[in-house]
Amino acid sequence: MEKCDNYVEIEKNLSGEGLRIGIVMSRFNIDVCEGLLSACACTLRKHGVVDGDITLASVPGALEIPTVLQKMAKSGKFDALIALGAVIRGETYHFELVANESGNGVTRVALDSGMPIANAILTTEDDDQALARMSEKGTDAALVAIEMANLLKRL
Repeated sequence: MEKCDNYVEIEKNLSGEGLRIGIVMSRFNIDVCEGLLSACACTLRKHGVVDGDITLASVPGALEIPTVLQKMAKSGKFDALIALGAVIRGETYHFELVANESGNGVTRVALDSGMPIANAILTTEDDDQALARMSEKGTDAALVAIEMANLLKRL
């Protein structure tokens, strides 16, 4: 592999000091969503984000998350946003609709606004999978939000 010494590399920065983070959380499958939130908030604090710089908005379900993310992104009050939710497969096609459309909406808001958004809307086959993944996914969302906010500030 060719070595490149003439480029500028932006190092990963996981310091949350001074960052303002908006979180949108679905209330559907609330036990899982609160587990996501707990892990996320704990990780944000661990990395220096203070409680006063975290704003939480809750919405009925995953399909409502992108609308609130869009409003937050346009407000200019946040450095990064986090989407928390749980879409758990049921017996109907509704799972695919909610999983696909909420994911597409989050991505569209991020691209249209230029705001980094960590998508932690779980899509699982059952409750057990969601409960098993909520802590790790909540933690990951916080780290992604911090890293991407710092990266975009540097660019």
